[in-house]
Amino acid sequence: MTVTVLPIFETDFRPDASLGKIMNERLRIAAADLQDIHLQHLNAMGQRSDDVVVYVSYNPKYKIRWRVVNDVPQEVEGFVTQICGNLGYIQWKTAVINVFKGVE
Repeated sequence: MTVTVLPIFETDFRPDASLGKIMNERLRIAAADLQDIHLQHLNAMGQRSDDVVVYVSYNPKYKIRWRVVNDVPQEVEGFVTQICGNLGYIQWKTAVINVFKGVE
């Protein structure tokens, strides 16, 4: 399974320019760590052609939020939920961003 974590720098709020630069770098590092370290276990699951895509961004209170944006098995989404929860990230619950989930 291929794991991709994408930082989404566009938010519904505009931080100060210097704060925005720091926040973007922190988000970039958090996305890389989530992909390369914390979700590395998923690389051994499923078929090689399977993938999971996770978006990370900030909410208006400067907290990192996450969302799985493609169809994955329930156990994969549960694993992502557990890891992100342990890291203190909150689940991104909005329909504003492009969500590529199938019919549920």
